[in-house]
Amino acid sequence: MRVVAGEYGGRRLKSLPGDNTRPTSDKVKGAIFNMIGPYFDGGIVLDLFSGSGSLAIEAISRGCEQAYCIDKNFQAIQVIKENVEMTKEPHKFSVIKGEANRILEQLATKGLCFDYLFLDPPYAKQEICEQIEKAELLNLFTSDAMIVCEVDKSVELPETIGNFNERRRQNYGGTTVVIYRREEN
Repeated sequence: MRVVAGEYGGRRLKSLPGDNTRPTSDKVKGAIFNMIGPYFDGGIVLDLFSGSGSLAIEAISRGCEQAYCIDKNFQAIQVIKENVEMTKEPHKFSVIKGEANRILEQLATKGLCFDYLFLDPPYAKQEICEQIEKAELLNLFTSDAMIVCEVDKSVELPETIGNFNERRRQNYGGTTVVIYRREEN
């Protein structure tokens, strides 16, 4: 696994050992960023089930200014921190250990608004619609925020969640990527 493009392009990333996580493949990661970017002029990223931090690091590599990497697994947090150190720009990352729903509430108290939300939860524990709705209720999104969901191909996400409408849906083997964009009523 590596950073696909941008300032850190080509640098290797560590992933968690074992079968408990499914890191986003370089092919899928490249496709995601080609769909939403491919490069950015600033923006704040929330990677809610960060795993290795790969998606957040890719976003910073391509021009986002700040990323929040959230995971509840201690080993994942250690891997994220190691990968962030590889960037030589740790000030661009906030690595937070905790359960996703609780962290959403904590982030709201800080008055943060995110331009990009990456949701790649463990397939067996998906609450994607509920988490998007909760983040929206907590005012965690900018007016034109984008959400990238990575799910098992058997999962059917709706075309609309709150004020977010589906912009793209693409299958990659056993994985489906669904991209939403916020549209104010």
